[in-house]
Parts: sequence; structure tokens; C-alpha cells
Amino acid sequence: MSNQHDNHSLPPKTCTIERLVTVPADVEKVLSGQKTATRRNGRYADIGEIMDLQGHKFVVEKVYSQSLGELTDEHAKQEGFETVEEYKESILSYHPGMPWLPQMRVWVHEFRPVSD
Repeated sequence: MSNQHDNHSLPPKTCTIERLVTVPADVEKVLSGQKTATRRNGRYADIGEIMDLQGHKFVVEKVYSQSLGELTDEHAKQEGFETVEEYKESILSYHPGMPWLPQMRVWVHEFRPVSD
């Protein structure tokens, strides 16, 4: 997986956009503007796809692969956390026993609110 930014070069989705952001605290962060991206083990959305959270629409602008070792505090801020360490602790709390491996690749889905 490499950084890819168009749907034609992306592999098939492994899940649906409805499952992209489901944790209530994360939904609140998206709605308040604190969270503008989510990282998942699979690809959940295509570029241009619309995510609906509690009646608010968000468009997926970028979808690309990234290793956990590439994460910076700026990436953590996209996720609604101050630091990579805070983000890591949160992820590991959802997935007990999961190792945090720098070489593990995840799919980044960046989104923004749809303006009326």
C-alpha cells in the first residue's frame, strides 16, 4: 500500500462508510470539528463519498495508506487528540491485546463538513 489519492488506484473497500466513525466520543469530536480524519485497518470509503452523522454530512476528501510509525502529533490532532501517545492509548483501549507496530499500515480517511 502506498499513498494513493484517487479511487481508480485504490483497492476495493473492505467495509462501508456507515462504519467509518461509530464510537460515540469520536462522533462528537467530528460534529464539533475536533476530528477531521480517521484511521482504520481497512478501507471504508471512497473519495467523494458522503458520511452522515446525526443528520450532518461530511465528504471524504482523501483516502491513503500510512504506517503507524509515520504518525505525528499533527496526525493525532486530525484524530482529535493532542499527541500520538494519547491517540495510541485510545486505540489500544478499544483493542485490548493489539500490538502497536510501527510498520503496521492503516487506511487514512480525511473528511470535511459538507457546506450547504
